[in-house]
Amino acid sequence: MGKRKSRRLNSAPTKVVPKLEVYFTCPFCNYAESVECTFDRKHNLAEAECWVCKARYATTIHRLTEPIDIYSEWLDKCEEVKKEAEESELRRPTKRIAV
Repeated sequence: MGKRKSRRLNSAPTKVVPKLEVYFTCPFCNYAESVECTFDRKHNLAEAECWVCKARYATTIHRLTEPIDIYSEWLDKCEEVKKEAEESELRRPTKRIAV
């Protein structure tokens, strides 16, 4: 008597995970693919820098941080600073010239 042949189970097809971007558009000079993110995992720091206008942003990271996270955080910070500047301009009293 021989062994019964086992049925071969078809494994589920593996999903192709799209690669995330590594180069981004600079928020200051709008040059495409000029911002590159570098990581220093030893010191838990990351830096995004535009090689055209030399604009930089640095922040702390954790082990799951990706370059898109750093770039998104930089854009959020730029919008926050712009909003604060607009609010402070509205609060500043205007100068009146006496005639």
